[in-house]
Amino acid sequence: MAAVAEDLSLPCEHLFLAQPCLDWAVRCPDGGQVSVTSWRSPGHDGTNEDAAMVVWPAPHRMVLAVADGVGGLPGGDSASSLALHALRDALRVRLAGGADLREAILSGFDRANRAVLQRGIGSATTLAVVEIDDERMRSYHVGDSGVLVFGGRGKVRLQTIPHSPVGYAMEAGVLDEQQAMAHADRHLVSNVVGDRAMHVGMSYPLRLKPLDTVLLASDGLFDNAYTDEVIEHLRKGVLHEAAGRLARYCHARMGAARDGAPSKPDDLTLVAYRPGIRR
Repeated sequence: MAAVAEDLSLPCEHLFLAQPCLDWAVRCPDGGQVSVTSWRSPGHDGTNEDAAMVVWPAPHRMVLAVADGVGGLPGGDSASSLALHALRDALRVRLAGGADLREAILSGFDRANRAVLQRGIGSATTLAVVEIDDERMRSYHVGDSGVLVFGGRGKVRLQTIPHSPVGYAMEAGVLDEQQAMAHADRHLVSNVVGDRAMHVGMSYPLRLKPLDTVLLASDGLFDNAYTDEVIEHLRKGVLHEAAGRLARYCHARMGAARDGAPSKPDDLTLVAYRPGIRR
């Protein structure tokens, strides 16, 4: 079970970089919950190429992020860490200068892209970010790390489209979720941090309800659990306990595929947030 901090001194930042196993949770100033879970790919002795970040610039403002270094390219773990450091630095500078969260986050994506490109070794990473500003949220993403928002009864309120050929085929209705999960090209990503042609997918603003859950995750989650399974695991109970159960469920699938269920060993990182009930 994760340790839950009772009090936060704001502003504050938490970066979780290349950790083999992580289970962390905190109670938010608004009474909500944040949980961060990260597990290295089973049977893999190398570095966890995923990274996560939680930043509170002010009591009712928060930025959540997940980055996943692109496998098969050099320095994936350092690319994801570098992207989050660049995002954090942009938030510090731009918010101190009076920028809003949207402007600061977009600046962070640009800064992250330049930082990864300047390494000159061909590394890349995905990056998914959520801003929480009072009761309003917005998502930003590059690649196939994604964002999912759903209500207390399980209704999907927002779901990002992976920047990949398979993701776009799902969006167009050419593939359903089950076909996409088993597709041979599911691992291909067409938009990454570390590419001069990078573009940021940005959602519409969404006003959160008290029982909503906001989830950011690397493809280690979304390649091993269907959307309805993710929702069923996360929508009830204490958030960090539910996140741990979901991670174990996916890890078990990675280790042993059964009955045609998805099974793709990979690093897995998820950041989940549930707002408090305002009175």
